[in-house]
Amino acid sequence: MERPTPPGEWLDEAQVAGEPTYTATATIDEQGRVTGWSEEARRLLGYAPAQVVGLPAAGLLADDVGGQVRRAAARQERLTGTVALRRGDGHRLQLGLLAHHRGGSGGTGEWLVVCAVADPARTLRGDALAKWTFIQVPCVLAVFDTDLRLVRANAGMEGALSLEERQMLGLHLPEIAPCPANDEVEEKMRLVMKAGQSQQVEPYLHPAGVSAEHSFSATLAPLKDPDGRVRAVCLAAHHKSQGYLTQERTLLGNDAEATLGITRAAQELADVTVPRLADFTAVDLLEGAHRVEELPFSPAELVTVRRTAVRSVREDRPEFLDVPAETTAYPALSPPARCLAQGRSALYDTADAGIAQWVQQDPAAAWIRRWGAHSVIVVPMRAHGTIIGVAFFGRYQRPEPFEPDDLLVAEELTARAAGSILEARRRPRAHTTTMTLQSSLLPQTLPDQAALEVASRYLPAATRAGLGGDWFDVIPLSGARVALVVGDVVGHGIRASATMGRLRTAVRTLAEVDLPPDELLTHLDDLVLHLSAEEGSTGSTPETVGGIGTTCLYAVYDPVSCRCTLARAGHPQPAVAAPNGTVYLLDVPAGPPLGLGGLPFETLETELPEGSLLVLYTDGLLQPRDRDIDEALDKMFTALARPVTQVEAVCDSVLAGVLTHRPDDDVALLIARTRALHADKVAVWDLASDPAIVAQARRHATDQLAVWRLDDAALIAELIVSELVTNAIRYGRPPIQLRLIHEGNILISEVFDSSSTAPHLRRARLFDEGGRGLLLVAQLAHRWGTRHGPIGKTIWAEQFLAAGT
Repeated sequence: MERPTPPGEWLDEAQVAGEPTYTATATIDEQGRVTGWSEEARRLLGYAPAQVVGLPAAGLLADDVGGQVRRAAARQERLTGTVALRRGDGHRLQLGLLAHHRGGSGGTGEWLVVCAVADPARTLRGDALAKWTFIQVPCVLAVFDTDLRLVRANAGMEGALSLEERQMLGLHLPEIAPCPANDEVEEKMRLVMKAGQSQQVEPYLHPAGVSAEHSFSATLAPLKDPDGRVRAVCLAAHHKSQGYLTQERTLLGNDAEATLGITRAAQELADVTVPRLADFTAVDLLEGAHRVEELPFSPAELVTVRRTAVRSVREDRPEFLDVPAETTAYPALSPPARCLAQGRSALYDTADAGIAQWVQQDPAAAWIRRWGAHSVIVVPMRAHGTIIGVAFFGRYQRPEPFEPDDLLVAEELTARAAGSILEARRRPRAHTTTMTLQSSLLPQTLPDQAALEVASRYLPAATRAGLGGDWFDVIPLSGARVALVVGDVVGHGIRASATMGRLRTAVRTLAEVDLPPDELLTHLDDLVLHLSAEEGSTGSTPETVGGIGTTCLYAVYDPVSCRCTLARAGHPQPAVAAPNGTVYLLDVPAGPPLGLGGLPFETLETELPEGSLLVLYTDGLLQPRDRDIDEALDKMFTALARPVTQVEAVCDSVLAGVLTHRPDDDVALLIARTRALHADKVAVWDLASDPAIVAQARRHATDQLAVWRLDDAALIAELIVSELVTNAIRYGRPPIQLRLIHEGNILISEVFDSSSTAPHLRRARLFDEGGRGLLLVAQLAHRWGTRHGPIGKTIWAEQFLAAGT
């Protein structure tokens, strides 16, 4: 058998052709016994699994280093090094191994040992690859070949994992750092290889045993040769603290913007009043003003402030040079402390004993003595009941003192400035509040259901107008069906987010009663009209009152028939990517936006074969500022036409293909891949309208459950079917149909009849002969209800199945 090439040696083209890359793996328990042996390990050392599994791993060593290995493994999560092994033919083989400790239940665990052999991609390790890598992606780097095996790692990658490049060569990322996150990263690498487009990931890049509290964010970038072919994938990783730093910079930018507004408003007060009213003006803002809170004060406590603005008639010798650069504290019982505690302005002669004592104690009052001020006004800065600081006005150049009329002018100007300052500080807080509100109103997780594989994305707008009211939802319905909804509320800010929350709640409520899409939009249209009537007296503009002009798309997919019913209210048309690669827009009739009233909504019913992609989105996706809608549609179609395995990857591909920067409007994207409940999961029987048929219906149900191996659920199902069929025969009209659906861990029993009269629960009296059927169904079933169709109704009940059925 030819000697395998260990990691770290160079290969030429001839060697590559005869020896493909593979990874040999083995597992060893805490007692040092071999518990797992891969086919690649047999290929490497020549031992069959039966020859090594259950035996001490030390028997594979060519040197007696067992004690050294045990000591090195104590309290370690990873081992790496070069070990001499004995092959089955007796030859000695020096190999570089990487071992990860994996914990188990009850304090047990095992070691996973990996070794990459004969890496053909080393032929890429030349000047060309180095040029592509370090020119295209200047950051912490790891390069993987077309087989997703590592062929190059820079010093940053080595430092992140505390491994040398030679110890990682030829291994897959999950073999270098085993964890579920890196399995997902490797799937994204395959997408990059196929699509040739970058992907954002969050890999685990830490030495084993090191906390992942500060993990990494990374970009997977395709590395292309001059002909445009993808020859490798580069993982460019940044420590997540960089992400936190970016977030902090964003918050800092908001604070800076607010601070600029605060400083500007304060300085404008100083500029306006000097020299028209005073020779000197200073504005001190409470540190608490940055929190915009009502602070209780006592004249005997120290109050910390920051001098924010100052102006003097002596611009050549500005007095604020005598003021501490950061913050200062008003002495207890000083004039500004009393002003804050009492919330009242005051006019002082500097001969006043309180002023003299303040000047002695507070460096911020040194200007009074230095410039010989003879008259001072102290005014609290109050806005909307909140005190945010103090303004000082002084005269020392003009001889006349301040008069009561001057005090009134100072109070009016200070109140205006305080309002502007408070508003400047509240703007970023309002933005944060809107973000929090909208995030809480959007689905935190998508519900589990068998009909669709669903993924979603939400991108807020990059503009300063504030967040919009885009939303989406996934709602499980009766009969294993699922509703998809995407909407776009007009306007931005808290009003739009609050309206979005009300409409989303209304949609869920209307969906619970199984309304068809067109009827649901009609009720939603009425709701918007009512909201606008309620809010019309508030002075809001007509186009934003109550969400008038809101768009919405509502779709219901049935996995039994593979048919989808859709209706839209002024919303963009959804797209479909068929399993054969065809991409097209669904021609759903265009209803008016919500709130206009008087116009009908129409539905489109279409078949979606299993594996089709249904794409719902808001108009922000197709309105990028650097291209027209047709071009954006082409980009979206191109992304949808690419073969991918995961819907999450489709979302990323669409956003990456259509958007080149943060959108000007919010974007909500909802993509669903259809599944089908095949005939082996659905059973249907037509029943005669005869009480004698009830026993036959029970037998149908029990026989079908036996076929599905759900005998444990037969008793409850038989009772539910008996009551539903009896109810249909007694109160409904023929034809009558019984249907059973087995969906995952749920059994659905449905009975259809052509009567439109809906049953309702009532409590039977003592001597009543009937009236207990639906009450029994409600007690036995997880949930039940009535679904109306164009003709007739269906009464359904769901029951949970025991685990393992």
